[in-house]
Amino acid sequence: MTDRAEFASIDAELAQRGFTRMVFDLGRIEQLLDLLGSPQRAYPAIHLTGTNGKTSTARMIDSLLRAFGLHTGRYTSPHLETVRERISLDGEPVSEERFVSTYREVAPLAELVDQKSTEPLTYFEMTTALAFATFADAPVDVSVVEVGLGGAEDATNVLSAGVCVLTPIGLDHTEWLGDTVEDIALAKAGIIHPGATVVLAAQEEEAARPILERCVEVGATVAREGSEFGVLRRAVAIGGQVLTLQGLGGVYEDIFIPLHGAHQAQNAAVALAAVEAFLGAGANRQIVVDTVREGFAAASSPGRLERVRSAPTILLDGAHNPHGMAATVTALQEEFAFSRLVAVVGVLADKDAESLLELLEPVVDAIVVTRNTSPRAMPAEELAGLAVEVFGPDRVELAPELPDAIEAAVGLAESDVQGELSGVGVLVTGSVVTVADARRLLKK
Repeated sequence: MTDRAEFASIDAELAQRGFTRMVFDLGRIEQLLDLLGSPQRAYPAIHLTGTNGKTSTARMIDSLLRAFGLHTGRYTSPHLETVRERISLDGEPVSEERFVSTYREVAPLAELVDQKSTEPLTYFEMTTALAFATFADAPVDVSVVEVGLGGAEDATNVLSAGVCVLTPIGLDHTEWLGDTVEDIALAKAGIIHPGATVVLAAQEEEAARPILERCVEVGATVAREGSEFGVLRRAVAIGGQVLTLQGLGGVYEDIFIPLHGAHQAQNAAVALAAVEAFLGAGANRQIVVDTVREGFAAASSPGRLERVRSAPTILLDGAHNPHGMAATVTALQEEFAFSRLVAVVGVLADKDAESLLELLEPVVDAIVVTRNTSPRAMPAEELAGLAVEVFGPDRVELAPELPDAIEAAVGLAESDVQGELSGVGVLVTGSVVTVADARRLLKK
């Protein structure tokens, strides 16, 4: 069997474990990693949690570390096109050959753990073990690891990372993490272990309190956005923005990032502070500014206000909770000048769809509601009912299949437009799954 055929077979085998099945029991992943020789102990780690911005921040941290000549392993989720995206070496998804090789090593040991457990290891537990084993085998100088869900009981929380990053925290995944921001922050603060340096993005007081209490409890050092680091200035530029950042080691000027929105500027400040902390920068030591510029200029974040077509412009954005959608809407208002914008929206059934629609309503002319390929997707008809209440019937169109929805949105965007289409746009949003589905269609 070729590596490609075997990879496809393994991909299908992994999928049978269930993308969304959750089991919060660190004992299982610990057993598997012990059998593998504790690969997560072979390299230092930067560990990230939060409600929004984790993947973008992880990708920026990765890019900065590589600019400084370090070999990196990055683990993020979910993926857009292939599971290999979750496990990156030096900024690139792991090859099919390496994925297959690592899986062959891990699968028999996973079977042993499965036999001792009441239910098999989850998809996420398996990909976590594959990532840690891949990084040890490479080997990498540093891993950049994003939690899957929460923190304290997440499968990645076997790292005891020296640098922990907490991006902004809001309400999401309440069925697992709790009904209040405080409960969610308490769960996420579980990644903070004794002696860690914590890079803390600006938080609501309700979120900051349990995090700071955890830091005191375990003797962690805290660097806070707005105190030790932050965004001093930002200006919109062609293809992104130019920033002046206050880092732990001083001021970094003329930083271009090819990403849109104030939220990405905040992510950049957090990423810089995390890399400074990892490299040992502080009040009396700044890291090389030109290298920082190089690292940020090479950063990317697919599916985050990503332009995939022109005339009309089609943007993909994975905002799927109110906090994320508010950031997207602000960026649209500040950095794009659409004369007409139509949204294609597909959401998961457990999300606050009404709030997402209410945030979108002031900035789009019409909306096409659809359904993505997730088994957890909200039925298009149900979403259409909510959309009509927010937008009114004249601004809502129903297209249950995504290809039809995108075609309908392009038609609506171009309607009543004379000649030039440069000010016309389509935004595909509401879920990372919706974005992944659209990306497959539009980037062929």
